[in-house]
Amino acid sequence: MASCLKAIWNQRFLGVVCGAAQLLCFSVLISELTNQKEVSAWTYNYSAKAYSWNYSRAFCQKYFTDLVAIQNKNEIAHLNDVIPYHSSYYWIGIRKINDQWTWVGTKKTLTKEAENWADHEPNNKRNNQDCVEIYIKSESAAGKWNDEPCWKRKRALCYTASCQDTSCSQQGECIETIGSYRCSCYPGFYGPECEHVRECGELDLPRHVLANCSHPLGNFSVSSQCSFRCAEGFRLDGPSRLECSASGNWTEMPPQCVAVQCPPLKTPERGRLTCLPSAKAFQSWSSCRFSCEEGFVLVGPEVVQCTGSGAWTAPAPACQAVQCQRLEAPDKGTMNCVHPLAAFGYGSSCTFGCQAGYRARGSGTLRCVGSGQWTAPPPACEAITCEPLQRPAHGTMACSPSSGVFQHSTNCSFHCAEGFVLRGADLLQCTDTGQWTAPPPVCQVITCTRPLSPRNGTMTCDQPLEDSDYRSTCHFSCDEGFSLSGPERLDCTPSGLWTSSPPTCEAIKCPELLAPEQGSLDCSDVRGKFTVGATSHFSCDEGFQLEGTGTLQCVAPGRWSAPPPACRGLSWVPTPEVRCPALLTPGQGSMSCRHHLGNFGLNTTCHFGCHAGFTLLGDKILRCRPSGRWTAVTPECRAVKCSELHSEQPVLMNCSNPWGNFSFGSTCTFHCPEGQLLNDSAETTCRESGHWSAPMPACQAGPLTIQQALAYFGGAVASTTGLAVVGTLLALLRRRCRQKDDGKCPLNPHSHLGTYGVFTNAAFDPTP
Repeated sequence: MASCLKAIWNQRFLGVVCGAAQLLCFSVLISELTNQKEVSAWTYNYSAKAYSWNYSRAFCQKYFTDLVAIQNKNEIAHLNDVIPYHSSYYWIGIRKINDQWTWVGTKKTLTKEAENWADHEPNNKRNNQDCVEIYIKSESAAGKWNDEPCWKRKRALCYTASCQDTSCSQQGECIETIGSYRCSCYPGFYGPECEHVRECGELDLPRHVLANCSHPLGNFSVSSQCSFRCAEGFRLDGPSRLECSASGNWTEMPPQCVAVQCPPLKTPERGRLTCLPSAKAFQSWSSCRFSCEEGFVLVGPEVVQCTGSGAWTAPAPACQAVQCQRLEAPDKGTMNCVHPLAAFGYGSSCTFGCQAGYRARGSGTLRCVGSGQWTAPPPACEAITCEPLQRPAHGTMACSPSSGVFQHSTNCSFHCAEGFVLRGADLLQCTDTGQWTAPPPVCQVITCTRPLSPRNGTMTCDQPLEDSDYRSTCHFSCDEGFSLSGPERLDCTPSGLWTSSPPTCEAIKCPELLAPEQGSLDCSDVRGKFTVGATSHFSCDEGFQLEGTGTLQCVAPGRWSAPPPACRGLSWVPTPEVRCPALLTPGQGSMSCRHHLGNFGLNTTCHFGCHAGFTLLGDKILRCRPSGRWTAVTPECRAVKCSELHSEQPVLMNCSNPWGNFSFGSTCTFHCPEGQLLNDSAETTCRESGHWSAPMPACQAGPLTIQQALAYFGGAVASTTGLAVVGTLLALLRRRCRQKDDGKCPLNPHSHLGTYGVFTNAAFDPTP
């Protein structure tokens, strides 16, 4: 036994304990050593037989601490030096858990820095190699690691921990080292065994501060805590508790005790506050008095005091507005009130308005004053009327409603006979102020200023109406060698303006010519540069030869007799001529082009415009680019749009739309069912301005009165034949009235028909 102990002791000295075959010897050694003295060191052990990884770990945990945990390169070198070689090598405490290499003793993932794999490892065979062995005394990879299947048999390499429960005074972490351990002290502790604790020092407390402290680790040291309070009449200003931190410093400075104060008082809105001794301190026994501005009364105590406990004797009062009598909206009227303080209280303001057709009699705004009274009595609403209107000469007037009172919201529309234009608003409305929206209009004869005949051209005009220029037409043409710039025809419109500006006759021009490179250009032109009849001569500089026609002549309709020539040297290579696609004049529009290098050649510029009643959609100017493309697509002329008409029952509407629905030139006619008549014009046309010539009519039921007959024939059949029919109708009525002569004849000069008047022309003779 003595020899066994000596051998084991020698192995122990080297850091290796006898294997499993010598467990009896090992146990005796431990007991003898225990009788001598406690040994505190990290020791390594291995089994004499080979086991699977799981069995090897169970073996180490039963007889020692666990499979060895490699901590650094020095430890690997030490193991490789003292552990004997074995062909199956040794299991260590690393295996794959959740696809991560993990130290089983600490359950920590293996870091990249701690890896010690042999070349081409781990998982070189890719067949569930989840456990790790260490090559002890390997010739090619001594001390390196390799992953193997866990079922393989290898020796178990174990360790016995040197750290004990009492290590590091239980005030630090015990860290194993080869043959020993070291202490990593917790915050607040220091010393080789973490046996010392840091101190913060006794607190220097301000006056009136009372403290209660606890010291679990020593007076005023780490984890010591102190709570604070103040003597009666004082309050704590600062932290109520301090603790001695691990750094040896208190968490904060000690608090102070300051005299108790009452909460600050606010001056009531619309009031005043006066305090003694100060309006800022609000200390114990302070006294504050409240009062209100004019128009307000105090709700609450007039005086409050600050007690020793820091509370006021009563809540602060408020200033409440004085109340006025509640108001109601007048009959046929409205009321809108603003209450900045309270409903119908001091400062409230009420504004009164009346419904359509009524106006206020009395003050429109009342205000509640400090006495609790309104500034005036509430107003009343009375009906509104406008001044009577007369129909214009050569025109008609239709009003709705047709009661003849011209009350508020009455609408009156006006129309003129053919050849006359309405000057003023075509619709008047009686507003809520008792005024018409505009002065009454008049029917003015249409006169278009006769245009001038263009220079180098002629003009012929036709006037179908003798007493008006309306529908007059003028046609224009140019002399030979000139072209018309502008419309060929002008029409006198109902607005008294021609459909466009008069055209001009401009000399027909050919595209501008440029001198060829390395050459010159000489032109003779009696009318102007590059007009019809002009002759241009080309020549080249010395050393260059003219390619093409040397003399070009401008011929109608504005083109050169041949393409411009060029000056070429001996090595000249022709280049393709740039041409853009030919352009077409847009419908209802005009196009004017300047061809610089032949028809639609490079830099050709084309200008576009539209006839009256049409607008241009697209670019106004296009230019031919070197790429053979225009700068934009050809624009279009689109008819001007009028607002869409919607016929309401029972009015029947029929429209013709030559350029699109409800666009320029569209004409709509209106009809009523049998027994009803239109109250306005039976036809309306969309003008070039985008407005209809007449508003939408409505159908009226009942017999045909003289006024309606005049309005109907004047607005719907305003022609020579229509006027004759009206004249005949009026003559018959007048003759019948003379036979009856009861003073109620509608054509009696004293009757209301005189308000409307009648049409007169050569075909109408009122004499019976």
